[in-house]
Amino acid sequence: MNELELLNGTEEIIPENIITKEQFVKFVENSVKFEELMMMYRCAIREVQTKLEILNDEFKTKRQRNPIDSIRSRIKSPLSIYEKLKRRNYPVSIQSIADNLNDVAGIRVVCPFISDIYDVARMLISQDDVEVMEVKDYIKNPKPNGYRSLHYVVIIPIFLSSGKEYMKVEVQIRTIAMNFWASLEHQMHYKQFDNDDMPEIVKQLTECAENIYQTDVRMQEIREDIHKFNE
Repeated sequence: MNELELLNGTEEIIPENIITKEQFVKFVENSVKFEELMMMYRCAIREVQTKLEILNDEFKTKRQRNPIDSIRSRIKSPLSIYEKLKRRNYPVSIQSIADNLNDVAGIRVVCPFISDIYDVARMLISQDDVEVMEVKDYIKNPKPNGYRSLHYVVIIPIFLSSGKEYMKVEVQIRTIAMNFWASLEHQMHYKQFDNDDMPEIVKQLTECAENIYQTDVRMQEIREDIHKFNE
């Protein structure tokens, strides 16, 4: 059996030494099945993004403000897909991507206030064609380094000429301040080291994250005070 047949999912398990990173990337560049799968992920992103934009427009009309500051989306690169499959000991195949990875399609929603995060999430998942597969609340339970965000994996239908397909999309919702911290933390590339080797840096990052969160909390309290005053 050749590499093409393995990647296309005709083999359930691919031994470690059969397919290399370079072979995988070369394969997906010429694979119709891979491109079809990525096309479906892009369609799923558009479906979720449209839902979010409609909710934002409605909120603006009814309450004269937007709960969403910005929306960004991305599809995982072939290299990132390969590395995650390997890291989690999943088969390296087209079918394995669809079955085992929840974050190939991702949307990041940035909100002004913490309360907006939960409002947007509630409005999105209450729609009858949105199924919640997984929830991780890193706002109430931040990661050890201080990372905060609300993560949902949702399953939504897309409608193709061949019929209806259900696709997974990861939705991350965070405040502007949380996004600022996460963006800078990501750029520092310290993750290649073990946290035990860099305790002072991890400590400082955690302290910064906590300070940013407390600022978020205080800004929301000020907004609520202003709202009460206006009433």
